[in-house]
Amino acid sequence: MPMNFMVGQSGGPTAVINASLAGVFETARSSGAVRVLGMQHGIEGLLKGQVADLTRLFDSDLKIELLKRTPSSYLGSCRYKLPAPVVGDEVYETLFELFARYQVDAVLYIGGNDSMDTIAKLSAYGEAIGSSIRFVGVPKTIDNDLVCTDHTPGFGSAAKYIATIMKEVIRDSNAYDLRSVTVAEIMGRHAGWLAGAASLAKGDDCDGPDLILMPEVPFDPKLFLRRVDRLQKQKENVIITASEGVKDREGRFLCDLAGDGGALDAFGHKAMLSGTSRYLAGLIQSELGCKSRAIELSTLQRCAGHLASRTDISEAYRAGGAAVQAALEGRTGCMAALKRLSDQPYLCGTELVDVQKVANAEKTVPLEWIEPDGMHVNAAFEAYARPLIQGELTPMFVNGVPRHITL
Repeated sequence: MPMNFMVGQSGGPTAVINASLAGVFETARSSGAVRVLGMQHGIEGLLKGQVADLTRLFDSDLKIELLKRTPSSYLGSCRYKLPAPVVGDEVYETLFELFARYQVDAVLYIGGNDSMDTIAKLSAYGEAIGSSIRFVGVPKTIDNDLVCTDHTPGFGSAAKYIATIMKEVIRDSNAYDLRSVTVAEIMGRHAGWLAGAASLAKGDDCDGPDLILMPEVPFDPKLFLRRVDRLQKQKENVIITASEGVKDREGRFLCDLAGDGGALDAFGHKAMLSGTSRYLAGLIQSELGCKSRAIELSTLQRCAGHLASRTDISEAYRAGGAAVQAALEGRTGCMAALKRLSDQPYLCGTELVDVQKVANAEKTVPLEWIEPDGMHVNAAFEAYARPLIQGELTPMFVNGVPRHITL
């Protein structure tokens, strides 16, 4: 009996989240699905009745190829936190009435930690009321902080962008015969995977960043300034990358020390971390008296579809397909994770993991992959991350710019 699917996208976008959507759609259709529906703006949009018929919208191979090459969330996103799954709760009753109205057999949600929380709660509620609907998560986040998966779709492309941009920043800083320090701020609230990816800029033609600051290691201003001072005496241009979520020994975000405190989102996270690079650049200038500048890569890291990793696109697509296959096999309350099979050559497959173990948990960079002084990563980090940035999928250019598909 063919199944009907509903899929949503949630949380921060990535360059390859739509490749997962393509994997969901094509696998569902090849299984004989009569209808594949999309939530517009995730669960929040579904509660407002915002539903798109993907079976009608994706009516050609060209549109699917465009989808794979289009960054950000085609269906739109949200940061909506479901309440605890209590039988009789109005929100859950509304959602399951909508699932029944659209004759949905399986619900797939593409997202990160908080999105897996949504799948966990929906599957728990469904089990409590005896629903036959299957709920499966598809991993997504540039932060690479999901547990129970080797890495997350989205991270490889963001890492490729960061490594590329840092190479270009390093070339730019070497253009003048002047002593200077450049501090680049990179996303990463509690995990330093993205900041660590700047190390991938290193090669025969580039030394890479001199220092990398990560949330896993508390910031020590005296040690930091000594290292910068020593580097300044060795080379003209010092390059530093820092996670936006770096904290001092008292647990304060450096961005807050720069006077950039902010509101919290629905999941209790600071809605925006910004100012770490400005704080560090100011500290260097005031304490060491040298020219410094701050750069924030900001949302560019997650939307650079023109620099997406082909490996990342392929794995994102595969994760979407694996989630559909899990639902077809009757699985629920799970997430389609990526499982590394070998490093040389690099091989990666998929497996199913309990979404309850993934929801609201965070994976940080192993301390053994960080240098003893806490200000760089080592060869183990590169061996892990380098395969994920391999390959390119050229955008379809029209009139000199990439063509994207929009809802």
